[in-house]
Amino acid sequence: MGPLHGLRILELASIGPGPMCAMLLADLGADVVRIDRTEPSGLGVAMPTRFNVNGRNRRSVALDLKTPAGRDAVLRLVATADMLIEGFRPGVAERLGLGPADCHARNAGLIYGRMTGFGQTGPLAAAAGHDLNYIALTGALHAIGPPGGAPVPPLNLVGDYGGGALYLALGLLAALHERKTSGLGQVVDAAMVDGAASLASIFYGLHASGAWDRPRGENLLDGGAPFYATYETADARFVALGALEPKFFAELAQRIGLDERFVKRQHDRRLWPEMREAVGRIIKTKTRDEWCALLEGTDACFAPVLSIAEAPQHAHAASRNAFITIDGVVQPAPAPRFDRSTPEPPRPAPEVGQHTVEVLSEAGFTAAEIAALTASGAHAASG
Repeated sequence: MGPLHGLRILELASIGPGPMCAMLLADLGADVVRIDRTEPSGLGVAMPTRFNVNGRNRRSVALDLKTPAGRDAVLRLVATADMLIEGFRPGVAERLGLGPADCHARNAGLIYGRMTGFGQTGPLAAAAGHDLNYIALTGALHAIGPPGGAPVPPLNLVGDYGGGALYLALGLLAALHERKTSGLGQVVDAAMVDGAASLASIFYGLHASGAWDRPRGENLLDGGAPFYATYETADARFVALGALEPKFFAELAQRIGLDERFVKRQHDRRLWPEMREAVGRIIKTKTRDEWCALLEGTDACFAPVLSIAEAPQHAHAASRNAFITIDGVVQPAPAPRFDRSTPEPPRPAPEVGQHTVEVLSEAGFTAAEIAALTASGAHAASG
């Protein structure tokens, strides 16, 4: 069983970081019950359920939260839950009768996790937005992109998942630890603008020290340094070089045949344009696989730039079982790993309402009560 076995979490269906957070906790053994809508909501990207990787390891209950019966059913589930995750705009859960006060009236120990872009307070709290908008406010987006070019969206990794899902999971588990002392739950306000800014902490320190004072794409870790950058190979693929430390750069230079004078003047910015041209010219002489044969596993700080299709096939990933296949879909395995409390293999994402009857019955609903919910349209009859 995973380290979170025995933890019961309610997830009010949303998109992006909420489901990712719930997946992380479910992967580690928590019993996550997702409260889905009874009708298609257009949430996320339309695709068959088995491709919904972030929806794995759940049970699904379909309830109409806008009906008194649906709301009351959720509150009955709240009574036995440890945590609740919601990703509505501020005030929406309260209008549904499912805000923190409503839930804590049923369960004072409930940890109530709120996932938003701008947070629960502030002048932008009620505004619509997505990952790109949130990280734009933090300084992170401004720092990512080529020199002289526009900022580049770093997928949804910085806002939704790094600054959102991971910080919400951290907050929920911190509140769970605190509950051991107080016996009380609390509200965790996880905002992507806060999390993404926190992720950039080191760069704020570098900026304050004067070590990060160049335009975008001209600094040490943003592609500006020729020894910390990507290069095209002879077969139009790419490799990543990250030889920051002098001893690693010296090994890289020796192995690829780079002139020793570049090693002696590694951090002389006046030499960087010439150094970049020299490294690029050398890397272009071999294919990506040829460079792998020469540099992988050495201290040259080298890696091939793999596509999503290629990454699961890499020997290192294969040796660690870093990817798994569920219902024919290749996907990342649960992380991190534990030497004793190993989680069970993940289950595929459920169909909407697949476990409605099962979960409600576990919560003490009688067959007559479930039938009444079905008749009122408060829950999907497909459970």
